[in-house]
Formats: sequence, C-alpha cells, structure tokens
Amino acid sequence: MADFKHLDELLKGFAGKTVPGCGCAVAKNGEILYEGYYGLADIEAGKPVTADSIYRLFSMTKVIICTAAMMQFERGKFLLNEPFYEYFPEYRHTQVVEMDGNGSFHVREAKSPMLVRDTFNMAVGLPYPGKQHPTDVAMNAVRDELEKTKNGKYTLQDDVRAMGAVPVRFDPGTRWLYGFGHEMVAALIEVTSGMTVGEFLKKEIFEPLGMDSTAYRHFGDTRERMVCMYRPQSDGSFTKSSGFFDMRHEPDAVYEAGGAGLFATVRDYIKFTQMLANGGTLGGERIIGRKTIDLMRRNMLSPAQLQDFTNPYLEGYGYGLGVRTMMEPAGVTNMSVGEFGWTGAAGTWASIDPSEGVSVVYMHQTMPNNEYYHHHRVRSIAYGCL
Repeated sequence: MADFKHLDELLKGFAGKTVPGCGCAVAKNGEILYEGYYGLADIEAGKPVTADSIYRLFSMTKVIICTAAMMQFERGKFLLNEPFYEYFPEYRHTQVVEMDGNGSFHVREAKSPMLVRDTFNMAVGLPYPGKQHPTDVAMNAVRDELEKTKNGKYTLQDDVRAMGAVPVRFDPGTRWLYGFGHEMVAALIEVTSGMTVGEFLKKEIFEPLGMDSTAYRHFGDTRERMVCMYRPQSDGSFTKSSGFFDMRHEPDAVYEAGGAGLFATVRDYIKFTQMLANGGTLGGERIIGRKTIDLMRRNMLSPAQLQDFTNPYLEGYGYGLGVRTMMEPAGVTNMSVGEFGWTGAAGTWASIDPSEGVSVVYMHQTMPNNEYYHHHRVRSIAYGCL
C-alpha cells in the first residue's frame, strides 16, 4: 500500500528535474490529508513554491464555470435541451461548413439547432481556432474585427454574440471538438444572472468557500505570488516565458473567459474540489446539489463522440457536463468509476471522487506540461493511499 511519503518522494523527484516546482494536496471529507510544495516558483530569484503560490488554472477554469452554470440550471434559469438561441438569438440560424475535397467547401444550414447541452459537451463545432479550416479562419476574422472596433477591450458577451455568425465544423451535437463551448456556458451565466461571470463566481462560490486567492484579475499581492511560467529545454534547463492569457489578469482587463483565465492556489482549488466531492457542501456552506453533481459527471457522449474524445491520457474516461468522467478504469488506474475533473494547459490537474469523498489537486507551470508523465503518477500514489 502506498502512503504519503511516496507522494513526497515523487514530488521531490519532479522539482528541479521535470518541472521547476510543484504543489499538491489530497483531501477527504473536508479535511486535508496531505500537502506538499517543492522546488522553485521563480528560478532566477530563487523563490520557493509554498502554500501561498498562485497558479494559472487555464482549462481548470472550466470545471468552476460549468459548476456555476449548473447552479443556475438547478435554479430553473435554463434547461439543457433548450436551443442556445433562446438566450443568444445570434445562433438561431447556425451554418455548417462541409468540405468538398481539394480544399473547397460549401456552407449549409445546420440540420438541428445548437442546444444548451452542446455548449457544455464541447459539441458546438467551434474549436480553439487554428489557421487552416474555414471555421477557424472565420473565428479569427471575428476576433480581428472585435479588436479593431472595441480597441482590444471586447467582453465575453461581445465575443460569444459575434461568433454566432461563424459557420461551425459539424452539425451541433453530432461530434466532440474541444474549444469555444465553455465561453458560451460562461456567457449563459451572465445573461441568466444579470452579473458578469466574475461577479457571479465571487459571490456564489469563492466567498462562500473562502477561496480568497482565486480570481480573473490581479488584486492585493496576487501578482507577486504568481508562479513563473517556464519552457523545459532538451538539456534539462528551463526558460522563463509568459502565460498566453497573462494580459487578462491585469486590473484593467475586461474579458472573463469560460474556458481559461482564472488563477488560484492549491489550497483554494482543493476547497472547491472538496465541495464537489462531498455532495456540494463544505464547512456548512451548500453551493450546489448532490444530484446536480451526479448529472455533471454522467457521460454525455455518444459512441461517435467518444471516438473524438478518447486518447491515451484520457483512457477509460467519457465526458460529462464540462468534466472528464471515469467510465471504466480499463486496467490502467486505481480510481473509482464516476471520478471526475479536468486538466490545465500549464500542468494543473484535479481529481474528484464523490464515492470516497476524496479530491486531489496538483499544480505546476510549464508548457509543454508533460501531463501524462506527471498527472498519472500523482493519481496512482494518491489513490493508493486510500
């Protein structure tokens, strides 16, 4: 049986070798069982990683956003099978790109409307745009126009409404494609609550849970506590770089994204995950209902969509309402069916297991993050300690 000394040894082995520094916490039934912080938050300054170190969450923002949206769902603010155009009329006549071969394509009307559930499930056909596909080209053109007309200060709703004119890659609900869907979920929070998504998160989640170092934009000493971003080099060294959303952390920024953009400490995020692992409550504060959490962590993908989703890192998983969800451990992990969570681009990872009341949070800040190597080792040891 593993114990937490093995987790200490693992993290010590990461620090300064595969990553500059890292932090990890394991908790059960509202109590922290393990915390470990190793290595450097800033190599050049010799600054160590501590419990106060702040990390860019990148896509681990998504779990918070989808939880917040499902709070609105259980308050009757929307239904998952409603057309998204009921809240954003710009999506009433969604168009689809069909490739004809040899680089040519035509555009037709979608066979069915985009549903609210499709935005949670990454089934809207809007990616994080590259440069080649006609959908991606159109998305980039929309952003370029917003930059010009809004002088670089366009909002989440500006973005989501403008994207309604973009022809999507497939008929909504038929495939799975990682991308813009959770921006749409965050915008749904705004129109159903009358608040910005940042205001909603602060009032409904961060303040009740005591997550006092989590936000979109810098305040107090958060800038000084932010772990530096690094790029691993082939010789084992690390080169400092900037996070590609760092400008959105500035106090004068206005864009609050659904897919990325929050920062937090390990301690803050373990509070959030413990709330979800323990039926929606923590420290006497009820945030969301237990049955709503069960709905979130139910696989929503069809067999065809699962083929789009599955890769070696996600072996055994399906996808629910904004979270990966363990369907079948597949002989590679000691985790429970129904465990869920997500990962961030710079090396953050969270696992939530309601059947055990357990959650695990691990964080580092490198790109590429070498997620398979780090996260799967952490999960093996953490769940081996139970």
